[in-house]
Amino acid sequence: MEAMSSITARSLTRASPIRVRLSRALISSQQSRAQPQWRSRRSFQISTKLWREVQATDKSGSKIYPSADEAVADLKSGSIVLSAGFGLCGTAETLLTAMHRRGPQSLNDLTAVSNNAGTAIGGGLSPLVESGQVSRAICSFLGNNKSLEKKYLSGEIAIELTPQGTLAEKLRCGGAGIPAFFTPTGVNTYIQTGQIPARLKSGEVIEPGKPRETRIFDGRVHNMETAIKGDVAVLRAWKVDEYGNCKFRYTTKSFAPLMAKAAKIAIVEAENIVKAGEITPDEIDLPGIFIDRIVQATENKIIEIKTVKDPNKDPEAEAKENPALQRRNRIAKRASKELKPGMYVNLGVGMPTLAADFLPANSNVWLQSENGIMGMGPYPTADELDADIINAGKETVTLVTGAATFDSSDSFGMIRGGHIDVSMLGALQVGANGDLANYMIPGKVFKGMGGAMDLVSNPDATKIVILTDHVDKSGRPKIVQNCSLPLTGAKVVSTIITDLCVFQVDRKKGGLTLTELAPGVEVEEIKQKTGAKFEVSESLKEMEQ
Repeated sequence: MEAMSSITARSLTRASPIRVRLSRALISSQQSRAQPQWRSRRSFQISTKLWREVQATDKSGSKIYPSADEAVADLKSGSIVLSAGFGLCGTAETLLTAMHRRGPQSLNDLTAVSNNAGTAIGGGLSPLVESGQVSRAICSFLGNNKSLEKKYLSGEIAIELTPQGTLAEKLRCGGAGIPAFFTPTGVNTYIQTGQIPARLKSGEVIEPGKPRETRIFDGRVHNMETAIKGDVAVLRAWKVDEYGNCKFRYTTKSFAPLMAKAAKIAIVEAENIVKAGEITPDEIDLPGIFIDRIVQATENKIIEIKTVKDPNKDPEAEAKENPALQRRNRIAKRASKELKPGMYVNLGVGMPTLAADFLPANSNVWLQSENGIMGMGPYPTADELDADIINAGKETVTLVTGAATFDSSDSFGMIRGGHIDVSMLGALQVGANGDLANYMIPGKVFKGMGGAMDLVSNPDATKIVILTDHVDKSGRPKIVQNCSLPLTGAKVVSTIITDLCVFQVDRKKGGLTLTELAPGVEVEEIKQKTGAKFEVSESLKEMEQ
């Protein structure tokens, strides 16, 4: 079919300076001509005419392109590319592969905007990063992508690390014509001060981060963030009709609608291209007005972390011969006691996820995953495995009856808006005043904060519970008087659960109170292994199991 031409418009082709002449006119008062009143009246004289060129575009042609190669053939080097997906769930593998086929001689110096700029196992943006076609990435999480981390540390690629919820909102605003917004996310962190370098070389900062302007609203400091708009967005959808109306499956919609709306040209690869009307109006997740080009998806989906459960597996029995797992289970089991019926809860990646294993059947606790699930269920059996249903750790999961899926803007609106009752996260360090550091060790670990900064952005409405080993692998305390690592959030933590004890945190005054001890643990051991002062509760008890 005939390919639809891209939209081109130039608002101003030439603009000369405007000279403004102000004049004052004497306007007499009708009530008293003897007492004239002077009023300012501005008149404008423009020295030259302004020209505006508008090139009309015929939109009546088909949006369907014969191939992905033809759909990306006119992409220009230096473009801002918005790549939808979360990890490898919902990524436009067909379109990204076609972009990679063009090679660095034809297509290069790209700025890639995506939650993850590739992965440790390939797929997504990985081929474009490896080939050197991407020179800058705006993302929230590197994870275990050592190749990308190496390119960043060697100066081959610039990275603008952006909290996940902020990234979603920057895109939403870009598509909605809102140039900037204020958010509590990242306040009192390196995001606010601009201390995360965008580009390094031989250990030296050659491009610093950008500090944020701040303002106070409702007594709280907020960072100003600017919108993101792209030249092209690439996304994948389950069904797309001939007009571009899109239907997504489950967690594949995380960033897709946001990116399509924020781009000059949005290209969707469809698993199924259908006739108009086959997707009913109330089933459409993204209206066709936001889609410019459609291609048939030909690349297979990739599951980043295939996680299945053994229905006969007993986590308690499995831990008997594994001390590390015993510690983790002890922490997770105690953490599950924080979750009450009817609560809406976010469980962070890693140890917090285990807390769900110890909830009683029919607990009526709603688990949220920030990539777009409310009502997350356990890991699937082999028969239940679905590449389109993953959690924030990119693991395959299931959905409980009554679950809902949504895009990342809605997800982080729930989080920042205080609609989540409890959020559980891991930690590298926790301060006695409730400070949290869990995403970066300068010079050693550069994983990215993902959604963590957003998850702790409203601690007055959402209780923040930390699950962590009491000491690190070298035996150093993880609970300290003052955090030495870059903060994820300041004065945000309310409860700390470790393998040895439970601390309650006074976020307002600053200070720890020891309230529970694990079986066989004495207060003296806690003093030896804690790098902060603490009070001992008069009602100190054994850790709940």
